[in-house]
Amino acid sequence: MAARSVKLNIKEARQLISHALIGAGTAPVNAAYFTDAILDTELSGLQGHGFYWLQYYCAHVKSGKVDGKVSPKVKKLSAVSFSVDARRGFAHPAIEAGFQKLIPAAHKSGIAAMSVYNSYNAATMGFHTGTLAKAGLVAFGFTNAMPALAPPGGSVPVIGTNPLSFAVPGRKGKVAFLIDQSSSNVAWTAVKRAAEAEMEIPLGWALDQSGNPTTNALEGLNGSMVPLGGYKGFGLALMVEVMSAAMAGALRGPEMGSFIENDGKMIGCGQFFIALEPTMFAGGLFDKQVTALIRSIIKQDGARMPNARREENIKRFSKEGLRIEAELYATIKSYCQ
Repeated sequence: MAARSVKLNIKEARQLISHALIGAGTAPVNAAYFTDAILDTELSGLQGHGFYWLQYYCAHVKSGKVDGKVSPKVKKLSAVSFSVDARRGFAHPAIEAGFQKLIPAAHKSGIAAMSVYNSYNAATMGFHTGTLAKAGLVAFGFTNAMPALAPPGGSVPVIGTNPLSFAVPGRKGKVAFLIDQSSSNVAWTAVKRAAEAEMEIPLGWALDQSGNPTTNALEGLNGSMVPLGGYKGFGLALMVEVMSAAMAGALRGPEMGSFIENDGKMIGCGQFFIALEPTMFAGGLFDKQVTALIRSIIKQDGARMPNARREENIKRFSKEGLRIEAELYATIKSYCQ
């Protein structure tokens, strides 16, 4: 039997997100960019990454695990490098504040970089790199997470699923294409939701505590995620860990507080962004080559660009509205003022 759901138009969805964040204790100035990110995630069709996580964001700010009212502090390290202290607040206002410095610096000098520490779950990284791409910049984004990947040959998780994102600017403030992926075969949230629904997961998603493949979602949560492409996925996760923890001066996965539980510990993860101004490096060739590259892919029957499905979903859900499970809707609604 399908779970009951509530249908929301875009205005209603935006109000639900914003009112829940503010009602739980987030300052309005900190909720704006965050609201845009959550709504974009839902419109993109990434169920389980938008409304679903909002309940935890609200619970954490309500309990004091994260400070929803604090203002992030941006430090200029050089003309092209910046460090943002999220100050145990949400990642989104810290990233937004840093971008106000990063974007003009990259346009002026051709390249700029920014770290974020004392931070929180950055959610869908593609929203952040997409923001940079819409500003005309080629963007890389990295963030680490609580341990979920064991090293090849081992069985104890030491680093997270560690998402990375890459976005390419198009013409007239649009995104040409965008890559946003975890370092595991599937997102950790997919296994968690399967465990909550007492459903089996496909082989290849997770391993049990002994390092054996499992279809039991709960065993997978207690074990480890399968890296994307085996040892290559673990290598990607390692790179992200270095950029997000070591370079950003943030916590490593095993040092973090829980992304889920109200354990009283700040998450303390990190993010790192690199932005490049393409015309300064490539002149008029950049748009030409990107356009030709995309054309060479989409002209093939059945082929599509990364993020194409998300863009199709945004158009469709913007017209049709969004559905949210009734129980989850009631939980989020309870935080609204």
